[in-house]
Amino acid sequence: MTDFDDLKTAMDAATPRPDAGKRAADLALARKNFDSLQGSADAARHTPVTGQSGLWTGVRTMLNSLTSKGAITASTALVAVGVMFVSPMGQDWMRAPALQPSLEHALAAAPENFVIPQADEADEQITAGDDARDLIQPRASGRVIDPQSDPTVGLMETPMAMTDVPALATQKSTPRSASAGLDYSVAPQVLPDIEQIIPPSGTEDFANTSQNSLKITSEEPVSTFSIDVDTASYSVVRSSLMRWQLPPADAVRVEELINYFPYDYPAPDAGDAPFRPTVGVMQTPWNPDTQLVHIAIQGQMPATADRPPLNLVFLIDTSGSMADPNKLPLLKQSFRLMLDQLRPQDQVAIVEYAGSAGQVLAPTSASDRSTILQAISGLGAGGSTNGQGGLEQAYATAATMAEEGEIGRVILATDGDFNVGIHDPDALTDFIADKRDSGTYLSVLGFGRGNLNDATMQALAQNGNGQAAYIDTLSEAQKVLVDQLTGALFPIAGDVKVQVEFNPAQVAEYRLIGYETRALRREDFNNDAVDAGELGAGHTVTAIYEVTPVGSPAQLSDPLRYDTAPTAAPTSELGYLKLRYKPVGDDTSQLIETPITADMDPTQDAQFASAIAGFGQLLRGSDYLGEWGYDQAISLANAHRGDDPFGYRTQAVQLMRLAQSLSN
Repeated sequence: MTDFDDLKTAMDAATPRPDAGKRAADLALARKNFDSLQGSADAARHTPVTGQSGLWTGVRTMLNSLTSKGAITASTALVAVGVMFVSPMGQDWMRAPALQPSLEHALAAAPENFVIPQADEADEQITAGDDARDLIQPRASGRVIDPQSDPTVGLMETPMAMTDVPALATQKSTPRSASAGLDYSVAPQVLPDIEQIIPPSGTEDFANTSQNSLKITSEEPVSTFSIDVDTASYSVVRSSLMRWQLPPADAVRVEELINYFPYDYPAPDAGDAPFRPTVGVMQTPWNPDTQLVHIAIQGQMPATADRPPLNLVFLIDTSGSMADPNKLPLLKQSFRLMLDQLRPQDQVAIVEYAGSAGQVLAPTSASDRSTILQAISGLGAGGSTNGQGGLEQAYATAATMAEEGEIGRVILATDGDFNVGIHDPDALTDFIADKRDSGTYLSVLGFGRGNLNDATMQALAQNGNGQAAYIDTLSEAQKVLVDQLTGALFPIAGDVKVQVEFNPAQVAEYRLIGYETRALRREDFNNDAVDAGELGAGHTVTAIYEVTPVGSPAQLSDPLRYDTAPTAAPTSELGYLKLRYKPVGDDTSQLIETPITADMDPTQDAQFASAIAGFGQLLRGSDYLGEWGYDQAISLANAHRGDDPFGYRTQAVQLMRLAQSLSN
């Protein structure tokens, strides 16, 4: 017998024999605790789409290997982490996003926010009556989602409705019942592998360009752009941050972050233009020697009863790339929310496309809800992506529904992965531009991550006179397809263009924050043949310029040796604002003008918008912010959140904190 055999024999003799009865009892308890987090061991529970791989397999393997109290305590706590996590933004409890980070990522991101009680001599033995939720506790007071406030809790949401909960201590003397006030019932439907959560680099395509550069007023005094009411970029940014990843810089379109939020700007008076501009001037938060010119537009909101009938064609991507749970399944639930907002005189048709395109539902009255829901429920994913065929079929269907005085709209729901037919954004632009003259507008809803083609979706929406949004949760679907449905589908002004002429006697330099993809040439402003953005009922639009006063130490350019003295406008004006728009149904634009002066006071909304502008620039890595960072952005946003009935602004502050922790 070798020395190795002697050692093995000695180790075998020293190792206690396994107690089958104790192991079975421990395993039963662990499974009971695990099932208590899922709701009931007897109730039907969702299983991962990916079968028994990844995180699910890891949890089951872990449970099968438990033999001690300490192991049960630690692993059951980890299961609880998978159901709910504390963000690294501070002490806020947040409902997990649609696709959660792995357990390892949750713990690694903020290990200091979790306490797993340790066994010692004073602890009682774990019994079948113990609740698994008591095995993990937050360190300090926080906030927890109230699942009773949202019937869509089955799909992971971003934090919206929240309920205060008391501080929970972790001292040995604190009874476990202290955590009874927390509700851990927000259980995930799917626990994916981490590879499904964070898109690999280079697999997504975003529509953006370099940040607007500083302009010297004496050389280039006029700035022109088309309005933008899209919100897709904000949701993509949130989607990335909620997956513990900073968004790609190109995914950040600052104007879409700013315009994501509802603002209470002054509305137009009855009989006036369909929208009203308001201007405010304030000190720049990140530079005491410059100023921000805040331009706000508020559209009128006609009475809902007065709106014309809607003819909607749902164009749904059912290709294989839409099989993920945050794509087609979420899309179906989103459209169900929208149906409740339609009236009997509205019509709905459904066209699907994969390898080929076909009509799933002929034009049907919105009152026939069961027929529409049955058609939506029957959709399944598989095949390639013939986007061109789908668009052609959708426009053909819309043409059969068109009636005088009614509004036609194609609503495309896709991840943007067109791989059959026309899939080049420029070619798609030409195709959609030819179709929009028929009077049927095109809006685009993006779903899912991993192969998101934001560039294609932006090209479609901008040239289809529609809106682009990204749906990452049912809360976002509620916002876009319910709360803001009227604005998204009922235009009140077309081809809205903004032009600002700055006065070189007062403004040495300026730059427009955002709107890089909406820039227009100076001569495009007066050319009614040039397409621009549409303004929907009740919509707001915000644009922000940073300007450097003449003589300010912040001026970055040297004055010209042979500069000519400025002339024209009164020297007290900073600039002059002009807006062009076409009334609905008209081909000739109308003009609105107003001077910009230094004594125009900003609103609280303007201050909050400036905080979001700073946040967007931080995400893009702007060179214009100096030492100003996330602490200052968070403080400014918190100070000017104002009325926040839906929690959008509170959520933005949470995302700032998360971005800050990921940037360190």
